[in-house]
Amino acid sequence: MPDSKLVDPFGRRITYLRLSVTDRCDFRCTYCMSEDMVFAPRAQILTLEELYAVADAFISLGVKRIRVTGGEPLVRKGLPGLLSRLGARKELEDLAITTNGSQLPVLATALRDAGVKRLNISLDSLKRDRFAELTRRDMLHQVVHGIDAAIDAGFSRIKLNSVIQKGRNDDEVLDLVNFAVERGLDISFIEEMPLGNVSSHEREITFCSSEEVRERIEVGHQLVRSSHTTGGPSRYWQVAGTETQVGFISPHSNNFCGSCNRVRVTAEGKLVLCLGHEGALDLKSLMRRYPGDSERLRQALVDALQLKPEKHDFRADEQVQVVRFMSVTGG
Repeated sequence: MPDSKLVDPFGRRITYLRLSVTDRCDFRCTYCMSEDMVFAPRAQILTLEELYAVADAFISLGVKRIRVTGGEPLVRKGLPGLLSRLGARKELEDLAITTNGSQLPVLATALRDAGVKRLNISLDSLKRDRFAELTRRDMLHQVVHGIDAAIDAGFSRIKLNSVIQKGRNDDEVLDLVNFAVERGLDISFIEEMPLGNVSSHEREITFCSSEEVRERIEVGHQLVRSSHTTGGPSRYWQVAGTETQVGFISPHSNNFCGSCNRVRVTAEGKLVLCLGHEGALDLKSLMRRYPGDSERLRQALVDALQLKPEKHDFRADEQVQVVRFMSVTGG
């Protein structure tokens, strides 16, 4: 496949698209959205055909990896059909999904059959009461069942994602790694990002750096530097004596912008060039004004890349730097 035609002003080639298919979710994770979240009217959400058109445009311009996100993508009706169309695209090296795991007991096999290669499953606690507090839903058992269903479905790589917060779940770091090791899974630990106003905690107090998380892991395991990569921002270590890779996504403490190869499209069709900036291009209006004009859409993407910022500027000592919630942006 030729190199991506999507090149920003800093010479970075975009080969990775995170495509949100819905802003809705069956959880209300405290760092991701508010309890009384107001979702976009359905008419404002891209149709499945429009989502495929966006993906098709990116693929034709050299994107090799697509991660389907939400909200919770698996609550989007008709999603397996879209995934099957994407899974059939031979140009794609990777088709993945980020999910909270709640729907996997029913959908894991269908996702695998559709051509999804990898799953990222959010899991921030193994304690029922704490899980319910963090997600505002008492569904830990269903998520664990979904993880096991995904394993049984035969995915080649399954990775857990955990957002660690001091005083809230930082005492579970080692338990989460042990859970991953026992099941032969990978796990990434994510520093909380300042997206959207939250009322459940003060981010500057609960912030837990990747270095602190790594120190907690090394109490029970030896970590060895790894060359493993999934095309995203994680920096990986391997748990010695196991197949488990431990990743750290560190937007605060270890800025990864220099190698950024990704953009996001929200469920409302906004092209987000950088997670840490508010600016976005309205692809939905373009597509609905000029339906079926794939060349115009591709040119809009090429032009938009000239506006991609060099870096975000996340700081742990401030509450909010981007107003939109992560569920709106797409994980």
